[in-house]
Amino acid sequence: MAKKLIEPGPFIVPMPLVLVGAAIEGKANFMPAAFVGIVNFKPATIVCGLNPEHRTSQIIEQTGEFSINLPTPSMVEAADHCGLVSGTKVDKSKVFPTFTGRETAAPMIRDCPLTAECKLINNVPLAGDTVYFGEIVAVYAEEDVLADDKVDWLRINPLLFTFPKPSYWRLGEYIAPAWQVGKKYKGE
Repeated sequence: MAKKLIEPGPFIVPMPLVLVGAAIEGKANFMPAAFVGIVNFKPATIVCGLNPEHRTSQIIEQTGEFSINLPTPSMVEAADHCGLVSGTKVDKSKVFPTFTGRETAAPMIRDCPLTAECKLINNVPLAGDTVYFGEIVAVYAEEDVLADDKVDWLRINPLLFTFPKPSYWRLGEYIAPAWQVGKKYKGE
């Protein structure tokens, strides 16, 4: 099948939508982010590409800590709302019930089935966003999203975000076990 050259952009893969949380002076602030990914296994390290002008980014730089919260499709309106309003003008601390963990003061969203506390390792300014590297220091999962104490992604039912037409999606069906199915490959 022929390939057509298209303009480069951040749409090459679907991205998980997370709510990045940070708090200053006891007040929680959340922003949705899709430019998020794991970049190291041990210690577990996550990156978030965020606009450094956003209130959440400024709090992360001041406090050195943040949370990652995976909303479900039932939370899409509240999650999207957090991206439409600025934390400098609107108090987002009442949008979600929150809790704090044992490692940081970063707020986490009680209704999200999976949350994580992160400590800022480094930040790298790019042309538009800043990449924030965080060590994942604690993870909290609702018991009903676990199977044999492991995360079951279908039970979590995370939101996905796509470009070029900004849209929210949900995870699809299971295909095969990674690092196993390829053992069946016999070549051409």
